[in-house]
Amino acid sequence: MGGTGKQHSGWEIFGIFLRLGLTSFGGPIAHLGYFRDEFVVRRQWVDEHAYAGLVGLCQFLPGPASSQVGFALGLSRRGLAGGLAAWLGFTLPSAVLLFAFATLSAAFTGAAADAAIHGLKIVAVAVVAQALWGMARSLTPDLQRIAIAAAAALTVSLLAGSFGQIASGVHAACHGWQLLLSGRQLAATPRLDAAAGFLRNGQENQTSEGN
Repeated sequence: MGGTGKQHSGWEIFGIFLRLGLTSFGGPIAHLGYFRDEFVVRRQWVDEHAYAGLVGLCQFLPGPASSQVGFALGLSRRGLAGGLAAWLGFTLPSAVLLFAFATLSAAFTGAAADAAIHGLKIVAVAVVAQALWGMARSLTPDLQRIAIAAAAALTVSLLAGSFGQIASGVHAACHGWQLLLSGRQLAATPRLDAAAGFLRNGQENQTSEGN
């Protein structure tokens, strides 16, 4: 599983995720890239394999994957309290800013407002592209997995809505299972068992705190 074994208080976890919530722009895919840089590369809370497995697990679940991954990372450090601190710290800035924007939007109209919104859309494209590139280098290191990712992207592009997402997931799972049965040795394989062990550590930390 890797990662450092140092424990953090709920306030420390809240502060770490609050900073990320204030500086992490873009949607869930971009957030996952920020999380990887912060918690895999810089802080080493989790290794590459466990993080990739954790992302895969959360992508499979309904709801925003970045919020689920953030909660799991907090959970690993301080149990349930850590998970809640991570979720609140990361979500609070966007919730406050969204409320302020909705309140002030009536007064923010005209050409300047349209230009600002258009500029934000362009920045969002660049942010998401950077996050995708960073994760692609670790999650698609060979031709087999590049082909799976390309097929999934094509599927969701051609089939709009949730059906395309489900179809791409089923397609990727079938190809992954085929690779597993073929017995090929794949480098840097994401491990769901590593992700499960990472989450178990969080539960054990919570239990030990309660004793």
